[in-house]
Amino acid sequence: MKVVLPVDGPLDPGATLARYRIWGEDPANRVTDTSFRRVLRADGRLVPYEVRWSGPVDEPCLTIDLPGERASGLGDAATAEVRRIFGLDFDLPGFYRMAKADPSLAPLVTPLHGLRPTLTPTALEMLVGAITAQQVNLTFAFALRASLVRRFGTAVPFRGETLYAFPEAAVLARVPVRTYRAMKFSTRKGEYVRGVGRAIADGTIDAARLAAAPSEAVIETLTALHGLGRWTAEWFIARCLGRGEVCPAGDLAVRKVFDRFYPRRRPYTEDAIRRRAADAWGPHQNLAIHYLLAGLRLAGASTGGGS
Repeated sequence: MKVVLPVDGPLDPGATLARYRIWGEDPANRVTDTSFRRVLRADGRLVPYEVRWSGPVDEPCLTIDLPGERASGLGDAATAEVRRIFGLDFDLPGFYRMAKADPSLAPLVTPLHGLRPTLTPTALEMLVGAITAQQVNLTFAFALRASLVRRFGTAVPFRGETLYAFPEAAVLARVPVRTYRAMKFSTRKGEYVRGVGRAIADGTIDAARLAAAPSEAVIETLTALHGLGRWTAEWFIARCLGRGEVCPAGDLAVRKVFDRFYPRRRPYTEDAIRRRAADAWGPHQNLAIHYLLAGLRLAGASTGGGS
């Protein structure tokens, strides 16, 4: 079954999906120059699918291919997941109109035209990814996550390669901390992953309820779990719930963004960053931060460095 997915506004698929391979391998999300592959969990089934793209950035076309599947429910589920992964619900044209008035964002619109934030498809993936990224570089975080997916995920053969469905919450909840330790997780991170797995498996963390809750309520719910702070909760709101009016001010890279693009004499506090972001960008804070972080990487590349 093939589904053609319309795109409202520009989309650069390669740049948008770069996060799945720029820091290392992601066995649950396989990206090439022309395609994206993943395993869909739907109604207790594991269904591999592929997304291909064609056309220019301003007139892109996405085609979802679920080989051999005819059930309309699967097509709807795959479409919903792909919309999230490709960030199709972000108002990119509206953001560009706003960005033209910002002296730091305006120069980034042309080189990053069509870049969208990807949204992590499930709460479990987002929270486990955030835990692995705590206080380590992203290359090591991706290696930890990849080892977790390969060991506890489900292998699914698809068109000559092996894809992995992300592990289920109940599975991660049962893994002994010593096993996580053997996989190079710290003791605390092993405990945090187990705790998140348990919370999702027993319904303490419910993705549908979080999606319907105000952002402050989401923060309160997530930070009640051992090992999850406001940093994780704000990135969850930005990169899982996809809300525009959020700025993860506690993130070191976000602080670097403000120091680089909006320097001032006094060091920024988290509250000052949040106020500045809300006043300047309103409902486009998520997109603004995404573009400025990409701008940092561009600046690093232009000077021979990296980030």
